[in-house]
Amino acid sequence: MDGAALNAAREKAECTQVQLARKLGVTQAYLSLMESGKRRVPPRLARMLTRLLHLPPTMLPVTTPSTSRKRLTNDWLAAQLARLGYPGFAYQRRPGPMQSPVEVLLEGLALDPLEARLVEALPWMLLRYEGFDVQRLVTDAKARDLQNRLGFVVTLARNVAERNGRFEPRVPELRLLEAALQPSRLAREETFGEGHPSEQMREWLREARTDAARHWNLLTDLKVEHLPYAN
Repeated sequence: MDGAALNAAREKAECTQVQLARKLGVTQAYLSLMESGKRRVPPRLARMLTRLLHLPPTMLPVTTPSTSRKRLTNDWLAAQLARLGYPGFAYQRRPGPMQSPVEVLLEGLALDPLEARLVEALPWMLLRYEGFDVQRLVTDAKARDLQNRLGFVVTLARNVAERNGRFEPRVPELRLLEAALQPSRLAREETFGEGHPSEQMREWLREARTDAARHWNLLTDLKVEHLPYAN
């Protein structure tokens, strides 16, 4: 969250700097410095601002990758998807901190093995939320060698948006993200959501995969038709 976005959100909420500073527990002068870009918005305050100003989850800060903290699990991902509003996990929603969709998406792409129901949920985040920082997302994916998995998920999301009018407004941004990932596509072949299958299974996946999976050098049989929100 940058200063300009904070200022715009506060004014849209018809909240003065004095009022918002009081709710945040900071001085009006400090809030003014954040809005002017002279002070960064700390993650703790960014989370409070997202809640107080009713901002979308895409405004939440992206924390450090899981390589520097406790290993994340399929259960963690399911809980975060539930908090972000994924219909398939609505029954699992529990109180707790919501993470940025960008962070949840990248962590989900990095999980190995990843349960099938969670693989199917990843494209939904790109359809449900807009305003992703394309360059930042691509850079973060490349830093973790996730560009092929991300590219495939983006392609799936775009295919859904092109066939489902409810998501049609997302097509331009998804095409932009897909194009931004193309130059960094990795030549190596890898599985996605399958863990470590036998060589016989790998051979079957090579034959069963879609053109999109082949393009992104992934061994997976996931298709648009498998996504519960595709139609």
